[in-house]
Amino acid sequence: MNRNTCPTEVLEVTIDTIEENGYGYAKYTHAPTTGSQGKRLNLFIKNVVPGDVVKVTVPNAQGRRKATLSYDELLKPGPTRNLDISTDESVSGGAPLQYMKYENQLEFKENMVKHHLENNGFDTSVVKPIIGMENPYRYRNKMELTFGPNGELGMTQQGNFRKVIDLQDSLLMPEIMVDVKNVVSEWQEKYKLSGYNKETEEGLLRNLMMRMSFTTDELMLVFYATQSPAAYEEEVRDLVDLLTTKFDNLVSLQWIEHAEAVERIQADAIHILHGRDYLVDVLNGFKYRIWPDTFFQANPVQAEKLVELALEMAEVNDQMKMLDLFCGVGTFSLPFAKNSKALAGIEIVDKSIESARRNAKDNGLENTYFMTSDARSGLPKLKEEWGHPDILLLDPPRSGAGGKVMRSIGRFATDKIIYVSCAPRSLAEDLVWLKEFGYNIVTVQPVDQFPHTAHVETVVLLSKNNM
Repeated sequence: MNRNTCPTEVLEVTIDTIEENGYGYAKYTHAPTTGSQGKRLNLFIKNVVPGDVVKVTVPNAQGRRKATLSYDELLKPGPTRNLDISTDESVSGGAPLQYMKYENQLEFKENMVKHHLENNGFDTSVVKPIIGMENPYRYRNKMELTFGPNGELGMTQQGNFRKVIDLQDSLLMPEIMVDVKNVVSEWQEKYKLSGYNKETEEGLLRNLMMRMSFTTDELMLVFYATQSPAAYEEEVRDLVDLLTTKFDNLVSLQWIEHAEAVERIQADAIHILHGRDYLVDVLNGFKYRIWPDTFFQANPVQAEKLVELALEMAEVNDQMKMLDLFCGVGTFSLPFAKNSKALAGIEIVDKSIESARRNAKDNGLENTYFMTSDARSGLPKLKEEWGHPDILLLDPPRSGAGGKVMRSIGRFATDKIIYVSCAPRSLAEDLVWLKEFGYNIVTVQPVDQFPHTAHVETVVLLSKNNM
């Protein structure tokens, strides 16, 4: 049968598991036809939990092997479903696990870490119970919202980046950011300002980024747009008045021009509409200057726990030298520098290295050495210029460090390695490379850095030859 002529079917299915991307998985087997077995249809369904029985509409159901879709109706909730959470997308963007009870989210994430370690030949008895949050709501200090072509301001729909859900609230977003969003939406509607249309590549407003410090209470707002604010003098003047009147903790209001159609936003020009170009945040007692493009931990409560865990595992003292690979702006570097004889940091982004140096200076640390380099070539260069550390810490991106870097780390041969991971799959794959260099896993500590999402952080201690 031609796939295009297959009828749409309405099916009732039970969710078996949740995939790592947050989608629920269910399988459906069609009744066998003459001379052949029934075809199996793999369904990936949003906003569900294991055990949910749902009704789904599947176009061309007989002619396909899999489909990704939303459910039409929840017929029977699974045992782990949190029935207090609204299914309205306007209040649920960016949080695919929010319909699962929090204790079950934690179990899901801990099992994910164990699964990938076991699949790569590691003993999972070293995995400690996951550390969750006492209050896993409104924990993000940074939110990036998208302007849609029809006046929406919110988050792109899971599985469909072209559709923007106009966000009214979120489990992840502090209430002050909800207030900011509402003020900005009213301002946009007042002046009929167009949101950017990714298909036609037309429109003025692209994104709104909101940052705030839970410690200093400083607020930063950044508008990304295709044109200069000079073309909208009245509108921008009113925007500044509205935001500075409503939010007296607003220390930085910026308008960043980006005219090209490419997704990755590069600034053509930066306009400071109010205040300065950075805010000051505090983590583990250290001050950091944060710019719009600065990578900084989005959940400060759990980030402090990550740093404390790394310090505890390393057992660093004032006689030790420490290396922070992928050091960024110094989130781990500064606490380790305070507790060690000397610290070196390597990071490929020069602007981050400049920030790390400035942050060290702002905090009165004089025992730091920061180098702009990729991780692999930076290791031998560091040994030549600075010496050999006792401990190496790495906090690579979600894709992991990769085999070449991990082999370089193995040859570098520090006594201990602390690996801070944001993706258990790449973590386990990276750790395999250290086996041949005599490293053994001592402790694996999962941390729920982003409740209600499918992400999990992990801090791993490795020692060389069971030291």
